[in-house]
Formats: sequence, structure tokens, C-alpha cells
Amino acid sequence: MTECTSLQFVSPFAFEAMQKVDVVRLASLSDPELRLLLPCLVRMALCAPADQSQSWAQDKKLILRLLSGVEAVNSIVALLSVDFHALEQDASKEQQLRHKLGGGSGESILVSQLQHGLTLEFEHSDSPRRLRLVLSELLAIMNKVSESNGEFFFKSSELFESPVYLEEAADVLCILQAGTVLSELPSLLPIVDVAEALLHVRNGAWFLCLLVANVPDSFNEVCRGLIKNGERQDEESLGGRRRTDALRFLCKMNPSQALKVRGMVVEECHLPGLGVALTLDHTKSETCEDGVSDLVCFVSGLLLGTNAKVRTWFGTFIRNGQQRKRETSSSVLWQMRRQLLLELMGILPTVRSTRIVEEADVEMEPNVSVYSGLKEEHVVKASALLRLYCALMGIAGLKPTEEEAEQLLQLMTSRPPATPAGVRFVSLSFCMLLAFSTLVSTPEQEQLMVVWLSWMIKEEAYFESTSGVSASFGEMLLLVAMYFHSNQLNAIIDLVCSTLGMKIVIKPSSLSRMKTVFTQEIFTEQVVTAHAVRVPVTSNLSANITGFLPIHCIYQLLRSRSFTKHKVSIKDWIYRQLCETSTPLHPQLLPLIDVYINSILTPASKSNPEATNQPVTEQEILNIFQEVIGGDSIRLNQRFSITAQLLVLYYILSYEEALLANTKTLAAMQRKPKSYSSSLMDQIPIKFLIRQAQGLQQELGGLHSALLRLLATNYPHLCIVDDWICEEEITGTDALLRRMLLTNNAKIHSPKQLQEAFSAVPVNHTQVMQIIEHLTLISASELIPYAEVLTSNMSQLLNSGVPRRILQTVNKLWMVLNTVMPRRLWVMTVNALQPSIKFVRQQKYTQNDLMIDPLIVLRCDQRVYRCPPLMDITLHMLNGYLLASKAYLSAHLKETAEQDRPSQNNTVGLVGQTDAPEVTREELKNALLAAQDSAAVQILLEICLPTEEEKAKSVNPDSLSRNSQSVITSSSPSKDMEESEDNLLCNLREVQCLICCLLHQMYIADPNIAKLVHFQGYPCELLPLTVAGIPSMHICLDFIPELIAQPELEKQIFAIQLLSHLCIQYALPKSLSVARLAVNVMGTLLTVLTQAKRYAFFMPTLPSLVSFCRAFPPLYEDIMSLLIQIGQVCASDVATQTRDIDPIITRLQQIKEKPSGWSQICKDPANKNGSRDTTSMDPDVQLCHCIESTIIEIINMSVSGI
Repeated sequence: MTECTSLQFVSPFAFEAMQKVDVVRLASLSDPELRLLLPCLVRMALCAPADQSQSWAQDKKLILRLLSGVEAVNSIVALLSVDFHALEQDASKEQQLRHKLGGGSGESILVSQLQHGLTLEFEHSDSPRRLRLVLSELLAIMNKVSESNGEFFFKSSELFESPVYLEEAADVLCILQAGTVLSELPSLLPIVDVAEALLHVRNGAWFLCLLVANVPDSFNEVCRGLIKNGERQDEESLGGRRRTDALRFLCKMNPSQALKVRGMVVEECHLPGLGVALTLDHTKSETCEDGVSDLVCFVSGLLLGTNAKVRTWFGTFIRNGQQRKRETSSSVLWQMRRQLLLELMGILPTVRSTRIVEEADVEMEPNVSVYSGLKEEHVVKASALLRLYCALMGIAGLKPTEEEAEQLLQLMTSRPPATPAGVRFVSLSFCMLLAFSTLVSTPEQEQLMVVWLSWMIKEEAYFESTSGVSASFGEMLLLVAMYFHSNQLNAIIDLVCSTLGMKIVIKPSSLSRMKTVFTQEIFTEQVVTAHAVRVPVTSNLSANITGFLPIHCIYQLLRSRSFTKHKVSIKDWIYRQLCETSTPLHPQLLPLIDVYINSILTPASKSNPEATNQPVTEQEILNIFQEVIGGDSIRLNQRFSITAQLLVLYYILSYEEALLANTKTLAAMQRKPKSYSSSLMDQIPIKFLIRQAQGLQQELGGLHSALLRLLATNYPHLCIVDDWICEEEITGTDALLRRMLLTNNAKIHSPKQLQEAFSAVPVNHTQVMQIIEHLTLISASELIPYAEVLTSNMSQLLNSGVPRRILQTVNKLWMVLNTVMPRRLWVMTVNALQPSIKFVRQQKYTQNDLMIDPLIVLRCDQRVYRCPPLMDITLHMLNGYLLASKAYLSAHLKETAEQDRPSQNNTVGLVGQTDAPEVTREELKNALLAAQDSAAVQILLEICLPTEEEKAKSVNPDSLSRNSQSVITSSSPSKDMEESEDNLLCNLREVQCLICCLLHQMYIADPNIAKLVHFQGYPCELLPLTVAGIPSMHICLDFIPELIAQPELEKQIFAIQLLSHLCIQYALPKSLSVARLAVNVMGTLLTVLTQAKRYAFFMPTLPSLVSFCRAFPPLYEDIMSLLIQIGQVCASDVATQTRDIDPIITRLQQIKEKPSGWSQICKDPANKNGSRDTTSMDPDVQLCHCIESTIIEIINMSVSGI
């Protein structure tokens, strides 16, 4: 609004005085300044105040004294004397008339019969008519604004343009507004609507400032209304520019609220030019030179903030501002750019030429300061300016001028001091060069950039050591060079955006010039690899150290195979970095190990198969897991952190897994990388480390889960479910309570004292019992030193007279030790439980021996078989070594898969048959494992059989199933019950339960084991035990039909006997169908078997028919018919020899026809066995007696059931 420049505005001093009603300051105003505030002052002096205090009375007198000498006061007093009520009624009628006739109507109720122009009419009119003239003109403008639908128009009005009457018109306007405030003209002239109308007339900003100055409380309301109704882009239209100028005048009048108005601009996303203009006004009034200016902070906040709507709005303002062809010096954008450039030039070092002075020239002229350093107090401001220009160019699309580009390049290539802020500045400058390579346009500028980059390389170590920042710009340089060499331009773009802290669009093609500079002039690939190895490792590397570190550079070089290509050893660097780690785990460590392992096993190129990295040596690994010299247990060297130990463990397990996975590829390339020895693996406390990692899962990230995966694949015997459950018990609440009970006595017992106590076991049990009870209170890791003594003395516990409590406590301690050192504990235990044979030296088995032949575990002292606590330990080890053997054989198969392939392939004549040898090897491995598992099961089943001594004591192997059958035989005497209870409390019974639990787990894990064992068969005396004690025996119903179909008579007999027990235990529909099949098979076999085979088959299987009838009564008729048929066949065979059998056949027929009549005979003890003559040796006669006994038992069962 250039028309207002000659007018006098209300000063900030006067406005503040009006706001605070500071009469003293008002009295100090000049007459012209006081003239602008007369409407408000006159109103204060004449109207009745709400404040009746003495101080206000004094202030009011002072105001009256000020007004007494001003002539214009009289006219204002006259304006206040008007009948506002009548004026309000006429104004309302005029508004209704205008609304009815349209805004263009020239009729007016307020002003009628104008004889002269508006200005002459205003001059000749009295005060009431002047009010009506101004009100009519203002209402006409306001009505036109409401009908314009947001389109700006300029209204020419004599009343608001004539310089002669401006002050009088302003007085009238202020009085009208005061009438609205005092409710004399309620809702007639809302101040926001009046402000909108004044934007459309000449001198509107001046009128608006006077209006607000006389009603100072309306400042915020007016500003918010103008901003809310404003344009999104204010410099695009005349209305936007006039609105912005008006608001700027208001903020100059009240500068304390300027930043608040700027906040309204951002909140509404309107008038961006106003926000910048207010910031520029505020920046010019700032006195701080070294700090970051408000302009930089404000624009950076808009473009780099989290509000995408604000960022888009301001970016549009920048783009549109560059496209306008109008006078640039008057635009807010040009003023902003000029101010930013001045700030940038103000912090530049000594002005220098872009002409590059050669080193020789510098030496010849030592006084010439070509490369001046950036002052330390300017570094932070320089970094903020760089980020702002990056945001302006990358997000808002600002195109820098030649001058801006030149000054930016001068700033970016300056050399800051070695401080953390200096490191940050160099990193930002470097990334800005990459993001906006167009800033370098001339050869001189390019040479300047190369010299600066060379300086970065040379000074990187000094900066890192002096500034104390671990993540220096040297790593970023190295990383970018590696990305350029491997042509990973997108990775460079991500790196630049991450460092700058903003997402900007960078075209990969724009990096071509920088790529040439890096790869050909500064960082050749050989220089990169040689420099990377010399970079020191990051001390105590963890996730808390952010930024770009040496580990990022080494990772990229390993991925691109640069080290192997140029024959640079990186093994030592990686080993040192793994040793220098701590929690929380840095996310780049696991990918680094993976890519390092790949570079060890896979050559960089097929033409050079030896181009690989070297693996970490076994001695270096042992240094991390070093045992205490002279100690008996595994103690971790505290010189290395748990993070380093877990990472090395991850490296070993991943290396071995990758080696097995790439066996075929390596064999084809005729390479055989070295595998780590089993002795090394035996010395690493894997389970202890895994347990430590479990408690640090949050800090280790994905390392714990990765270790569990590798453990389950390569060491399944360390992932037994029972062990995990046992660990939960050991580390749970009970363990905490035990620690609370821990006394000093429990801590003073040494392994030597425990050994002495075990030596005295034959004569004194108390001492060893006391010590081992105390040991149950300490943690698993503290128990490790006692492992050797506990295991070596287990054989003494097999002697008679050892209390059961000692055995159970030793078992408990063994299970606790099993959670931290299972593999070493198992070897010690197996060697300790070997049978002691005089004059025969015991063999010391190794871990490898036990994995090759797990059945060694069962070749222990025979007394272990009747010692349940030690048998529990033995079964636990057996299960673990069976799993370990599977993993060992699978790994061995992969290792040797290609040894015989060349010779075998020469003998194969058909295409597609080259994999036949591998298939055969796999089948042989599976057959070996199946034989191994079945042999273990058979040995365990034999252990369940009572010895001769136990048989003499009437220990029955089917005691386990006795309870299930007691319901049927409930009439047994009480003496038998007492004998049964005694048998159930014996050691054999407990061992049988333990064995059945293990067999159940084996059958569930692999049902084929159950099938193989039952096809092999085992003593039928064990069938009651296995069926009742192994819950998974029901799976045998699936293969019993196949077992019955076998040609061997023994297998058929075993199948029927097994089925009879299964039908009692599992009376299911499936059991019924299999039982019916068995009955039919027995009927079929009756017709084909010879006399001898018939006797051998039916004598052991006929009792099974009783079980079928007991489980399934619907089979009664079929079974009775089968029995009669068998009897008839037997009778026919002896018919020619004797007639003694006829009475038996007759009885059988009678029993079949009238079973109820024989019920009393069946109950007769004399007829209980159903035979009258058992002296005959004829097989058929004996079979007939067996048939009769079976039928009588069935009938007796059915009658008793009824």
C-alpha cells in the first residue's frame, strides 16, 4: 500500500501506552501522535468509568488536561452526542433494502437527497449527518464484499481518499466502531468485517491501524480474522498483497505480537509472504550476530518439520515466487533470499579466490592465506544455513543464482575447527556436494572441491582424536567411495538423505561427475581397501553409537569383495571389532559376520578360487573362551564382554552351517575350507552362553533368536524340551526363594570337602547329605566347580545302603548342571558309570565316541538299571546322544557327499542318474539311525524284565497294568492287594515308569520307531507294561493289520497278543475293526495250518479272544463260532485214534447252544479250568482243553458282567 507511506501511523510507543492506559506516557506524545488517538481518549474522558478508584480519577483529570487544548475534541464530542438508537434502526433498514434490491442499488435510507459530491456533503454536514454518510459508505462496501465470493475488487471512495478529510473520517469510523463495542450499535459493524472492507479502499491500512489503535483489545481478533479470510498464496494477487501490507502495518504498530501473528499464519496455512515478512522485520531488529537467526530457524522449521501440509504450502510459495516476472526487489521471496545470502556471507572466512594455488606457490608465498578456517562460533550457524539451503533447493525447488551458488560453495569448502560441531559441518557439506553437484560448474570450482576432499582425508584422524566423536566424516568418505565403486548409487542417495535429515529427490545421473572424481582421482578401489584396514575399530561398539562407523565401511567392502580382490587381510580387524563390543548390540554386527563368512567360503571369482578371506583361528577363539588355569570348570575370561563371546559363538555356528550348505559348490571348485575341530567346540560353553543371552534378549536384538535357530539345527541335543522346562524352574520364583535361604555355610564348602565327604559315604552319610543340600541353594554357574566331584563319585552311590535322599539330591544337582554344561557333564557321567571290572582298564570315552555310538550310554554298571535317580540321568543322556547322533551323521553325510562322486560319475552311462549314490547314502544313514534307535528301545525293554532274583520275590512285569484290570477282578482277596502294593513300590516299577516315559517321547517324535520295534517283536510278558505305561501305544493300531499279514507265525502271534491288550486299553471303533480282522485271520489260518503249526499258533492266541470279548461284546458270536470250529478241526484229527475227545466236543456244543445253563458249572472251582483230563500229550487234545477253558472264561465274564 504505497498510498499510505506519506501518512503518519500510530507508533509502537503510543499503542503500548493505549494498551496499558499509561496516562503519563500518553502525555509525552506529540500533538500529531495524540491526534490519532483522540476518539478513544475523548470517550474515556466523557463516559462513566467502571473504575471508581482515586488513581483513575487523577488519570482522568490528566486526560482532560491533555484534551483541553485540542480543537478537534469538540467535533468528536458532538459525534458522541448523536442518537445511536435511531441511527441503528435506519442502518438496519438500509441493510434490508440493499439485500432486497441488490448491492448495486443507489438508494439509501441513511443518506437521502445528496445535492453535492460526497466530500462536499461531508464538509457541509453536521455530526449526525457525517455519521450517516460514513456509515452508508461503509455498509455499501461491506455488502459488496459479501457478494464478491472472495474475488478482490478496489472501491474508489472520495470519503476515504481525500487527504483533507482523512482525520475527520477516521474519527467518525472510530466512533461508529466504539458504538458497536459499547452495544449502542449491536452487531451492526463487526470489527473483522470492517477490517475486510477497509482493504478495498484507498488508505485502508491507515484507517485500519487507527481503528485498532483506538480499540487496542481487538488487535488479535482483527489479525486472526484477516489471516483466516486471506489467500493461501498472498503474493499471487493484489488482494493478497494489500492484506499482507495491512497486517505488516498492524504488527509494526504492535511488534510484541508479531511472532504470535506469524504463528497464526502457519496455523492457517495462509499468507506465507506475511510470515516471511514478519520474520524479516524481526530479524532486522535482532542484535545477536553469532547465533542462528530467526529467519533461518523459521524457514527451516517450515520445510523440515513433521507437518506435511505446512511443508507443501510453503514449498508452493517458493516455487510460485520464482516464476513471477514482476519486480523482484519488492517481493518478499527476494528479500528473504537476499537476507539469507547476507547472513551466509557474514560468516564466510577471509574472502578467497577460486583460483587454486599450487603447493609450490604456497611454499613460495607463505604469507598468503588461501584457505582460511571457519570460526568456531560460526560453525553451528553455518551448519544450519547449509541444511536450510538443502531444504530450499531439495524440497521447495529453489534454483540458486550464480552468486548464491558461489557463496555456498565457498562455505561448504571452508575448514572448520576440530570440534563435534565441526565434524557435523563437514559431513553436511560433503552430503550437500553430493546432493547438489550442479553447484560445481567450472573447472576451478571442481579443483577446489577435490582439494577440499583431499584435506578431509588427511585431517580425518586428527578430527576424530581431537573432537572425541567416534563417528567421524572419514567413515562416510570411505563408505561413499565404496558405494561408487560398486555402483550402488541408491545407497549413496539414502546416505545423503539420512545425514541431511530430509528426504529429497536426487537423480542417480546427477552423481556421475562425483563418481568420476571419487573413483579416478581421490579413492581408487585399492586405496579404499588399504585405508579401511588401517581405520581403528570402534571401542565398545554398541547401538548407542549412531552415525556412520568403520563397521559400515568394512561391511560394504566385504560385500563388494574388495579385500579378496586386492589380497588385503581383514580377519584381524573383524576379530578386534568383535572383541570391542558391548550391549545394546549394534545392528550392523550380524550382517558383518554373515558377509565375512560368505567371503571366506565363496571366492570372489571362478577364475581365482583362492581369492578368499582367512577365517578366525582356533587359538583366537579359545582366547575369548579361555578356561581358568588349573581350574576344574569352565569359567569365562572376564576380559571379554558377554556380547563378544555370543558374537564369536554366532560366527562359529554360522560358519559351520554355511560350510555344510556349500559342500557341493566347494567340491566342484575343488576347495576344502578348514572346519573347526570338535575339540574346540567341546571347550565352548554353548549352553551357558545361550542361557546368558536369554536374559539379555532386549539388548541383544535378534542375536538370541539367531543362536537358537543355529542350535536347533546343529545341536538338537542342546534343545531338548525337558531341559528348557527345567531351566524355567531353576530360574523362576523357587530359585529366588532358595537364594534367600542361602547361608554362609553353603558358600564355604569347597569341591575338596565334597570329595572327602563322598569318600566317607560307606560309614557316614550325614556329611555328604549336608553338603549337597547346601549346594542346591546356589546358582547353576556357581555349581560348575563341583561337577567333576559329583560325577566321579556316582559309582559309589550304587552300593547298597545309600539313602534314597542322597540319590535324589545328586539327581537334582545333575539336572541343574545340565542347564549350563550339558555336553561335558554327559561325558564325565558316562565315564563315571562304567562297570568296574578287575584287572581291566576302563576306557575313557570322548564326546565324539558317544555321538558315533549312543548305545555306549547303556553299557554302564548293571546296578544303574535298578537305581531310579541315576537311571533318570542315564535316560536323559541317552535321549540327548540319540539326537546328537542324528545331527552328526547328517553333517558327516554332507561333508563326504562329494568324495566318491567323480569315480561314480564315470561309471554312470545314463543321463539323470548321477544322484543315485547320494540317495543310497541317505538311505543307509536312515537305516543306521533306525537300527540305532530300535536297538536302544530293545535294550530298554529288556531292562524292564525282572531278573531271576526279582522273579523269586514275585515281582511281576505287568504290575503297571494291574490297576487297570482290578475293576474286572474286584473279587480278589485282600492279601493279593497288599502284595500288589508292595510290588508297585519297588525300584523296578520306578525304572519301568521312567523307561516308558522316554519310549513315549521317542514314539511321538518318530512313529516309525514304534513300528520297527513291534515288527522286530519283544517278550510278550512286557505287553501289559508297554500298553499301559506308554500313552502313544495307540499308534500301533495303524500297522497291526500289516503285522498280522506277515508270513512269520511268531509275528502274527505277537500282533494278536498286542491287539488284545490294546483293545482293553483303547476300546475305540478302530480297535473293533482291527479285532474283527484278527478274528477273521484266525479263522482263515485254521484252514491252512498244519497240526503242529496250528497248536503253536492257537495255544498262545486263544487267551486273546477273551480280551476281545471283554472289550467288544458284539464279537461274542464270531469268537464262539471260531472256537467251536477250532474244536471240531482238532476233534477230526484225533477221531481215528481215540474217542476221548467226543465228550469235550459235546460240551462245547452245549455251551454254545445254552450258555446260561453252564453258568453255575463255570463258577464251580472244580470246573474252573474246564478240563477233565489233562494228562494227554496229544497237541489237539491240549488245544481242545484250552478251547474249553477259553469258552468258559468268556461265558463267566459275560454272566458276571450281566
